[in-house]
Amino acid sequence: MTLAMNTDTDTTATVRSHRSAGRDLAGIAAIVVLAGIGYLLFPDNLALLTRIIAIALLVLSLDLVTGYCGVATLGHAALFGSGAYAAGIVSAHYGITDPLLMTLAGIGGGAVAGLVCGAIILRAHGLPQLVLSIALINLFHELANKASSWTGGSDGLSGISTDPLLGYFEFDLYGHTAYVFGVVLLLVVFVLLRLLVRSPFGMLCRGIKEDPLRIKAMGASPKAALMKMYVISGAVAGVGGALAAISTQVVGLDSLSFTLSAESLVMLVLGGTGSLFGALSGTVIFMLFEDYVSAANPFHWLTMVGALLILVVLFAPKGIYGTAAALLSSRKEAAE
Repeated sequence: MTLAMNTDTDTTATVRSHRSAGRDLAGIAAIVVLAGIGYLLFPDNLALLTRIIAIALLVLSLDLVTGYCGVATLGHAALFGSGAYAAGIVSAHYGITDPLLMTLAGIGGGAVAGLVCGAIILRAHGLPQLVLSIALINLFHELANKASSWTGGSDGLSGISTDPLLGYFEFDLYGHTAYVFGVVLLLVVFVLLRLLVRSPFGMLCRGIKEDPLRIKAMGASPKAALMKMYVISGAVAGVGGALAAISTQVVGLDSLSFTLSAESLVMLVLGGTGSLFGALSGTVIFMLFEDYVSAANPFHWLTMVGALLILVVLFAPKGIYGTAAALLSSRKEAAE
């Protein structure tokens, strides 16, 4: 009897593992296919697509702390902007122009910002936590503005230059190299995050979101786990910030704005929290929709964006991807 139960458990675990691997491969294939379609459909607007990838990395990092850990924050652009400024400063002030080294600098800058923000934000819960995050993004913004000798202040950090990628592929004005570089970064980050959220550490963070008291009673430290996730989130956001700095060769105060933080949260809710696929889909849908309606109707495009968000919240409370995934899952269960 025990042997049969163990066999059933192993079989179920194997089936789940195969399904997860299948979803991972499907996600990678979807990113590659959509990237190829974007390259073919928008050959003259690759800068927008590269920007979408950079913001997608920010939204993915936000999903780690909000969707998987339940941490309320409206200041996540602090991590993104720190990565952007770190990558820009090492190039403009220290002459480090290799794009890979600049990306590493962005990862480091984002991780340090994540450590600082996490140490402060995680001291509170609920509404006070949200207020702390807003205070932090304003402090980061003001710090960058005052340190004009390093950041360029309100004029932005210029003088950023990049060497050819791997010594062969130059960052041209049309953005071909920057776009391909961004797609590769997104694929690498996506695969690593899929492994992370399915790991014991990722499951621990999900447990903290559901019931932190039970996790603490089991002997784990919720705060330590959340701090680790915040640093990882900062590193991911730093990749996005570095990509933005490398592709545009300028870093402005808008990378540390409250508006960017709020928009990233909107994108996450639009796609669906607690899902990497939801974070990606929400970013793509929001930014493409915003670009299209602002060009079609520059006077009332915010009304259209607001109407879209209201419809999603009312009729798809789990987000577009989350609701679609739930419907497919229920249909499969009904068919079985």
